[in-house]
Amino acid sequence: MSNYVLSNETRDKLMGVATPTIATALFRRGLRNQFLQDVRPLSPKKANMVGQAFTLRYIPAREDLNTLEVFRNPEHPQRAAVEQCPPGFVLVMDSRKDARAASAGSILISRLQVRGVAGVVTDGGFRDSPEIAALDIPSYHHRPSAPTNLTLHQAIEINGPIGCGDVAVFPGDVLVGDNEGVIVIPAHLADEIATETVEMTAYEDFVTEEVLNGATIIGLYPATSDAPKQKFAEWRKQKGR
Repeated sequence: MSNYVLSNETRDKLMGVATPTIATALFRRGLRNQFLQDVRPLSPKKANMVGQAFTLRYIPAREDLNTLEVFRNPEHPQRAAVEQCPPGFVLVMDSRKDARAASAGSILISRLQVRGVAGVVTDGGFRDSPEIAALDIPSYHHRPSAPTNLTLHQAIEINGPIGCGDVAVFPGDVLVGDNEGVIVIPAHLADEIATETVEMTAYEDFVTEEVLNGATIIGLYPATSDAPKQKFAEWRKQKGR
């Protein structure tokens, strides 16, 4: 697990930036595959999901080892992950992009919410998805799935490297989720990405306002002269940003 600790300052910065902006900042650093594929929010939220990754890995179920009785064991990896994921972290599940059986249901995700977990993500599906969508905790999956996880998934490991939505996720990486999806920031880049994307967001807001007022994007996005930069500086002063 990474030794990185997400600061309140960096968390607050990332709460105000969109996943496309983060994707561009990561692309500048050669990271092209950080946005989780086919993973979507269950319901729109007013604020971003931001937190470090705490992971759970599933493998294909083997029937003799995956009976309902396993849930009586408090050390069962799925149950243990729900109780061990630290407050402020995001529980990320590798379900092998298989939504034919659920990764978790509303009771477990309600428990995560009460424990102060920042969000929950799977590249599979959730059961009880209408109830989960109504919770405050940000939740992301591929699609609804009623069958219990035991049908196809065997929880096998907590807090090791996983793949989720075709993206490598290491424990301690920083996940940001918005109403578009989820992106993974390598832990060692989180602070600089946060600072850079706050600046990018301000410029993008300025450009959007200019374009809606009739400006051309040529020379403005990206800025190719000092004129738009000077106008942006005046705009920031006016807006208090």
